[in-house]
Amino acid sequence: MEKRESGGIGFITGRWPLDAGKPTIVFIHGSGGGAHFWQAQVNGLTEKANTVAIDLPGHGGSKSAVKDTVEAYVAAVVEFLDTLDPPGPIPCGLSLGGAIAQQLLLEYPDRFSAGILIGTGAKLKVLPAIFEAIENDFTAFVGMISKLAASEKTDRAVIRLFQDDLARCSRAVVNGDFRACNRFNVMARLGKISVPVLIISAEDDKLTPPKYADFLESAIPQAARTHILDAGHIAPMEKPQAVNQAIIEFLECHGL
Repeated sequence: MEKRESGGIGFITGRWPLDAGKPTIVFIHGSGGGAHFWQAQVNGLTEKANTVAIDLPGHGGSKSAVKDTVEAYVAAVVEFLDTLDPPGPIPCGLSLGGAIAQQLLLEYPDRFSAGILIGTGAKLKVLPAIFEAIENDFTAFVGMISKLAASEKTDRAVIRLFQDDLARCSRAVVNGDFRACNRFNVMARLGKISVPVLIISAEDDKLTPPKYADFLESAIPQAARTHILDAGHIAPMEKPQAVNQAIIEFLECHGL
């Protein structure tokens, strides 16, 4: 795995330079996260694809002002892709990253051959209590989200890694991320996504319950679905082998 930067966006990749003969999965993290959330995918999928996981603006190794709309993040991702020019990009996003991936597929249908949506929804309304916690007691907020993000069956060490990453993100950036989620709604537009889309849900996801994936599956014309057991919202960290296998089978099914 290699850490790099392009156009002000930090990213990690499983190989460099990228292989022109393979598609490139562009991993987009969730609220308050970072590129290394996807470490198990970046390292584990290199036989099948180029793997690039980005730090969204304001996160990790990326510089930028706070963003608070999915559209602003989409513009930053498109600029990054224009600069990097990876072969056969496929957006793969979790939660906020999944919202960004949906918007990319809707706004730039000719740029992508497929998409992958994990632990996300077409609408991501945020409870007012979340914003109150971010504003009034950020430490308590980090603990609350970390508890909600994982299955009770998940190794505590995995949850601590997620919690530590979230705690390192600034309050302002996290607030902007959740405001972006709160404003996001493409429920009426999903039928316009014209490429194959893999939807991954998790049995114990309390933040984006499986019913969110049910709607995505029913509304996206070329949707495929994988449901992961004994995992929560951060399934790529909790069950990396199951998530990776689902992605491999999806790529092979569609000749990608």
